[in-house]
Amino acid sequence: MSEVLQSPGLVLLAWVLAGVLTLFGTLSNAEVASMLADSGGEFVYYKKIYNRFFAFLFGWTNFTAIRSASIASIAYVFSQSFNSLVALPTLSQDWEATTVFGFLTPFNNLGVKLLTIALISGLTYLNYVGLKLGENFSKLILYFVISSIFLIIVLGLTFGGGSWTNIQTDGSAYIAHSWTDSIFIKSIFAALLSAFWAYEGWSTIGYLGGEIKNAQRNLPLGLVLGMLAIMTIYLATNFTYLYVLPIDQLLSVQNSENTIAAVVVVEHILGSWGGLAISMLILITTLGCTNTTILASPRLYFAMAREGLFFKSAENVHPQHHTPTNALVYQAIWASVLVISGSFDQLTDMLIFASFIFYGSTTLGVFILRKTMPEAPRPYKAWGYPVVPAIFILFCIALLFITFASKPREAMMGLVLMFSGVPFYFYWRKVNR
Repeated sequence: MSEVLQSPGLVLLAWVLAGVLTLFGTLSNAEVASMLADSGGEFVYYKKIYNRFFAFLFGWTNFTAIRSASIASIAYVFSQSFNSLVALPTLSQDWEATTVFGFLTPFNNLGVKLLTIALISGLTYLNYVGLKLGENFSKLILYFVISSIFLIIVLGLTFGGGSWTNIQTDGSAYIAHSWTDSIFIKSIFAALLSAFWAYEGWSTIGYLGGEIKNAQRNLPLGLVLGMLAIMTIYLATNFTYLYVLPIDQLLSVQNSENTIAAVVVVEHILGSWGGLAISMLILITTLGCTNTTILASPRLYFAMAREGLFFKSAENVHPQHHTPTNALVYQAIWASVLVISGSFDQLTDMLIFASFIFYGSTTLGVFILRKTMPEAPRPYKAWGYPVVPAIFILFCIALLFITFASKPREAMMGLVLMFSGVPFYFYWRKVNR
């Protein structure tokens, strides 16, 4: 984000803007969630708002581009942090530069990629032998992580030797542009893609709608309060980074593939042992986050398989562990393929592009359901309707067009993976007719 914006103020603005826009989506989509609360989240919504084909496209895109890429990218950060502690092996420059189709780089950063795949495999096995074990593991890590983030913010703002001058000083390569300039707009949207990856996951609670007590009340409440809490944490953390280090010093981190900004900041505050501590924290954080994503997503593929819209064996449940074993295995295999295929930035940009197609579709459903189901009970009505939902839809459209213009490769990857499921859909429909 610092690389594309070159300004601490603009970086913080991007975090706020991404949070507000995500909150707009949350406030809008919570109406649909409260009306149609059920396990399966958007998959259930889309069947009722649109049709089975669109619901299938959503589920298939989650498998090929969104949830699997989320697992791959979060696990990737784990391996990068591990690499900052113990250097992982790499291949020669000739091998690292080898490409497939001109843009896929399977051998680049190979040691990090292999560790990422090993992590995905290990956590998949953890959830394979018992969902409760995986759930408790994630809860324990969550409590530890929140406490550690709070400690980093306090230490950074009190003992970090930071300065308001760092917040007010732009990068040496900063060039002022008007807010309507196409270069500025593309830069802001590029930064927003990164911020949206951090906010990603706000809609996943909808998958558990059928299992939440008093879902009509607690589902929208959980979405809104959760988003506000996350916005506060992210903004405070990133303010601390930019307060402690000049932006040019942070930009030097971007030039090193496996160096992480948080590690550099904490090393500045506490020395080498602090860098070791934050690296360990990132290992624990991403371990828990990867585990949570692996835990939640197979519920969707299991539900699709039971309706004849996914590989039939994905509905199998282990007789002893009572887990969707095949759905977990398929997810792990495809996430590993994505890890090998590209880089961290490719994965995150692709999954955000694909995600916002469906976020906008859910918000559009607010307008559709107001017309088609006007008398249906609405325990929660979208705040600021129709302005807030309309703003979010327009932003989703703008994000898709600008991403396609500025990052066509990642956008095309998302679209190809989305529509690769169309032949499967018609085959499964024929088989199950």
